[in-house]
Amino acid sequence: MSKTISEEEIYTLLSRLLLAGQLPPGTKLVEQKIAGLFGVSRERVRKVIHRLGYERLLDLVPNRGAFVVDPSLEEARRLYEARRILEGGIVLRLADSWSSQQDRMLADYMKQEEAAAAADDRPLSIKLSGGFHMLLASMTGSDLIERQMQELVSRTAMLVAFYEPGSASTCGCEEHQSIATALGRRDGGAAARCMCTHLSLIETRLRPVRTDKAGSDLESILGREIELLIAPASPG
Repeated sequence: MSKTISEEEIYTLLSRLLLAGQLPPGTKLVEQKIAGLFGVSRERVRKVIHRLGYERLLDLVPNRGAFVVDPSLEEARRLYEARRILEGGIVLRLADSWSSQQDRMLADYMKQEEAAAAADDRPLSIKLSGGFHMLLASMTGSDLIERQMQELVSRTAMLVAFYEPGSASTCGCEEHQSIATALGRRDGGAAARCMCTHLSLIETRLRPVRTDKAGSDLESILGREIELLIAPASPG
């Protein structure tokens, strides 16, 4: 392999595959095998796997290893109920002191979401959608709220990746805009209603039966992606 693949590139590739639902639930990620495919040390792969585990894109099981998470719709009901309670309160609080600077920050962020949806970049759309909610949480200035939100957003990311149809990205952008509009008016009640409606709509868009996209084993999937990663760019 002529090109040296960086740790960040390995993370980006694996997270995109996970958020695209391309790796079957329950698949074990063996450090040695992945390191061999990428042509890097096991230590570098281990760091990436732990990062993905922290983000809840992988389940790290002591003495067993790392596995692609296998979320259930029963879990979705609990998670989205918790998010409605927490995030309804977040926007209610933010609306009282909403500033023009916050308005611009949110508007700039939503432009990135719209661009990802227009490009039909599903993994990036899922990541940016979660980032929208994390941005609002960060605006509270509370580390505790941010930590709680990070846990909930991370756990729902893979639910969306496996169960929500790809066409929902555009709907998500429109729903985020309604929340931003209410905040811009400093209407906390409307912002909380829009947030709760948005989270409920995500929950209702989740498929009752998952269709796994992955049609081959981990080695085949990664092999194809690595070939694309190290392929020389076309001139011009």
